[in-house]
Amino acid sequence: MHRSKKIQLLLCVVLLSAAAACRAKDANTTGTAGVRVTDVTLGRSVGGDKAITDRTDTFKPNDTIYVSVATDGAAPSATLRAKWSFEDGQLVNESTRTIAPVNKERTEFHIAKPDGWPAGKYKLEVFLNDQSAETKSFDVRGS
Repeated sequence: MHRSKKIQLLLCVVLLSAAAACRAKDANTTGTAGVRVTDVTLGRSVGGDKAITDRTDTFKPNDTIYVSVATDGAAPSATLRAKWSFEDGQLVNESTRTIAPVNKERTEFHIAKPDGWPAGKYKLEVFLNDQSAETKSFDVRGS
């Protein structure tokens, strides 16, 4: 093999290795190698596919508040957690779902308060394996 072809081959190997390392780093940024949160959507209702069917970030006091968390990737086990809080930092609800994603999937969380949510600003933070993946703000406004 000529010296220039060996150099070209070596450069290709180095570039491919660097690209693979970058992909691996990106996959780990949201908690688990191979799984990542790709979308967090709030709304008033959710369909059979666990996707939001009535998307909004403004709710009425008696609404059930849904969130659909989309993930992509595969892992034998991953944990999603939804942490809901009021504007003063008071914890409203926190729940966890263990998933075994194979590809693109959705996981649904919801909160309800039969006597009505106090008006104000709220925050939802979604975690993947205890690492914050996304934060959404939403409002509850009078009836």
